Amino acid sequence: MSRVVSIFLPDLPTDRIRRDDPAIPVEQPIAVIAKSGSKRWVSSADAAARKIGVRVGMPAAKAQAIFRGLMLVDADPVADALALDRIGLWALGHYSPIVAVDGIDGLVLDTEGPDHLQGGELPMITGIVNMFTSRKLTARVAIADTWGAAHACVRAINRDTVIVPRGEIVRAVERLPISLLRLPEKVVQDLRVLGFQSIGELSNTPRAPIALRFGPEVGRRLDQMFGRTNEPIDPIRTADLVEVSRSFQEPIGAAETINKYVGRLVVQLVAELEKRGLGARRTDLIVHKVDNTIQAIRAGTAKPARDVAWLTKLFRDRTEKIEPGFGIEKLVLVAVAAEPLMEEQKASSLIEEKSDDMTPLIDIFGNRGQRVYRVAPHASDVPERSVQRISAVAEEVSVSWVGHWRRPVRLFERPEQIQAIALMPDYPPASITWRGKRHRVKRADGPERIFGEWWKRPTELEAVRDYFVIENDEGEIGEDVCSVQRGD
Repeated sequence: MSRVVSIFLPDLPTDRIRRDDPAIPVEQPIAVIAKSGSKRWVSSADAAARKIGVRVGMPAAKAQAIFRGLMLVDADPVADALALDRIGLWALGHYSPIVAVDGIDGLVLDTEGPDHLQGGELPMITGIVNMFTSRKLTARVAIADTWGAAHACVRAINRDTVIVPRGEIVRAVERLPISLLRLPEKVVQDLRVLGFQSIGELSNTPRAPIALRFGPEVGRRLDQMFGRTNEPIDPIRTADLVEVSRSFQEPIGAAETINKYVGRLVVQLVAELEKRGLGARRTDLIVHKVDNTIQAIRAGTAKPARDVAWLTKLFRDRTEKIEPGFGIEKLVLVAVAAEPLMEEQKASSLIEEKSDDMTPLIDIFGNRGQRVYRVAPHASDVPERSVQRISAVAEEVSVSWVGHWRRPVRLFERPEQIQAIALMPDYPPASITWRGKRHRVKRADGPERIFGEWWKRPTELEAVRDYFVIENDEGEIGEDVCSVQRGD
């Protein structure tokens, strides 16, 4: 059973304004003003504005009177919608093959399959929140069995992450307000006049009188929320994406038939990529079933690829995960990420064929959810920051490690505490106690004082550290084995 992730962006208009103008101070409160005739009200307010008392729906004049320094910006729904589309396309390339826009302030993702690649549901949604935060976007994320449940919970529960356990939709949403059912505002107001306040009250009411007065929409939204009716997620697409598809008059379901048509779609996709001079880096196979559900599988490559045989093999290794159910009525193959790829000769009878390309092996590991990378030097005085991870197929890095400065050969994943005894505060250590064992220092070279990378952030100036290369009598801590760091 698939799981659905809902991403709520409550401060999208103000976040967009800050991203468009990085010069705006972080502490500057911002309010977005909407207009309707002569009426002006606050349609969005960032955290700094809410802290001083500005609220959504407040008249603009009252908001300005609260704080003279409040920055008022006219609402731009078109720019907000374009920003949401760009965020959706970015999420499409990073998290799930099935991503759609959810209203004016959210996204919805079908995460069937990708969660295990990121360590489970909690690490996955926590990573999504952290990734959005690093891009200066305020986000709250919920995961549930249905789109409706995830949409309602992420907007009602004031937490960054919400996980609704499988089969627990009723308990999670029964006390939530009916405004979260994604019904028209007029219908919500009329239901409140009738006395309905929560989703549980509405769902426990006989369906016929409600349908007679409001039509089938109320019942349809309830069925979608509780999983009684499927609600497919139509993935967002742009004209730039290379896409091929195949529809079937009669549904298919046999593994051999699926693999046959996947192979044909790969041939068509490669032909389209060749016309544009592109190679596929990330390709999605979208499976449309007759029961109105969608399933997707993704295959990625370390380098741009147009090799029909290799791309077909990557998908055939994963088509066993497809559950055809009552049958498949359409297959869509989309190159979500593509890069320029020039023609090159792979083999020739005039020269001896040489094959030392590790890219296929890297592709296999990557599609199994394993991260493959290389370690390269990084210009930093701080030893633990002098190493960086780069792509396994990246070009050779010209930077090399500094050889005339002594550095530890091995670094612990986490710093370990030691007790150092010195004759004077600024003298080298005379002995250290590490892991319960005392070592007398035979010789100590140093100190080398490092103030941190102050050009990155001012707080690094306070991270003063003295490095000593030490050696004891037994030689267990040799001068070429490790360094002892003493912090001020």
